[in-house]
Amino acid sequence: MKILIVGSGGREHAIAWKVAQSEKAEQIFCAPGNAGIAEYAQCVDIGAMEFEKLAAFAQEKEIDLTIVGMDDPLVGGIVDVFEQKGLRVFGPRKNAAILEGSKAFSKDLMKKYHIPTAAYETFDDAEAAVKYLQTASYPIVLKADGLALGKGVLICQTEEEALDGVRQIMLDKKFGAAGNQLVVEEFMTGREVSVLSFVDGKTIRTMTSAQDHKRAKDGDQGLNTGGMGTFSPSPFYTEEIDRFCQEHIYQPTVDAMAAEGRPFVGIIFFGLMLTEDGPKVLEYNARFGDPEAQVVLPRMKNDILDVMNACIDGNLDQVELEFEDNAAVCVVLASEGYPLEYQKGLPIAGLEKFKNKEGYYVFHAGTKYVDGQIVTAGGRVLGVTAKGADLKQARKNAYQAVEWVSFDNKYCRSDIGKAIDEVKEINLD
Repeated sequence: MKILIVGSGGREHAIAWKVAQSEKAEQIFCAPGNAGIAEYAQCVDIGAMEFEKLAAFAQEKEIDLTIVGMDDPLVGGIVDVFEQKGLRVFGPRKNAAILEGSKAFSKDLMKKYHIPTAAYETFDDAEAAVKYLQTASYPIVLKADGLALGKGVLICQTEEEALDGVRQIMLDKKFGAAGNQLVVEEFMTGREVSVLSFVDGKTIRTMTSAQDHKRAKDGDQGLNTGGMGTFSPSPFYTEEIDRFCQEHIYQPTVDAMAAEGRPFVGIIFFGLMLTEDGPKVLEYNARFGDPEAQVVLPRMKNDILDVMNACIDGNLDQVELEFEDNAAVCVVLASEGYPLEYQKGLPIAGLEKFKNKEGYYVFHAGTKYVDGQIVTAGGRVLGVTAKGADLKQARKNAYQAVEWVSFDNKYCRSDIGKAIDEVKEINLD
């Protein structure tokens, strides 16, 4: 099969690496790709939002399957464009990708179909939001309705912070059009867990669990980012919690989308909060998480092309997902200053040390080639991933591998996975 992957980050590198493991993959292309993806795929200078150009390329090269990694093109309708041209593509159509594209839609869906989530209110008028927040309980959560690179969520401890948040999101448009509508949500406490799943419109198959670290600094301090590291599996995600989620969250979400005339085919990412009252949905994404893909895919035994084709053909019920009985930890190496201002174009050394090292991976998030040298090209630069027999060993291995790589202004959190010993029982009664 000839494969085209759409995207340019660590997630797409992990997908390209996994696709390359398949005997069915004859040739891989990636648009636009990055310096790491170039090891497995021929990178093509077409942007992820250039749907017509991408479709024309797929037709010209007789691509057998296009895999869309990123949220923006999915929410923008790339799958619809490809399908209209008779091209085989993996990902949800525009009317299903709204599950991620609009937080107001997803909250309303959960409310209608009794899927556990935080209490909320939705506003498209800043004045009405302000009035509501003047009588609300704190802390409280503000969410820009649309896509905001994982950064459009503000946790406000006081009324003053919340009113400033309304100004940033709805008036100053800090996150652009994503802030045209605002979701104000009850603040939930508990352990966060990410569960990715394959979906064929009616059947869902969940992957192994993971846990992300969103804040820029150690101790979950600092600004929200696209993700500073992750580990898999989560020791907090027990068999009991899985049973509850399968019955009350996962299948009901798939059934709800079908009932709404929006059958979902692709990846649903469930962001969960394990509260004292049981698991609740924090958010949905319509694609692999980043960096969650970098710890989940290296542990997956299945041929990813077989699973994706089963989703497209509607026979996912015939597939059983299998994962290695081990653990993986990913530490994101960022440029100092991320997620605000940071330098680009800094040479990276040490990448060759990952060659032929079993259980060690370096996934490129923001890199490019300049005059034959790999340099930094983003805030999140690399995802250093290592496997181990258990989480402690995987964490030790990942931080050991972090030392193999160097570039000016290199920054990473030192506490990814540090809380893995704090397993608490979650009451589901």
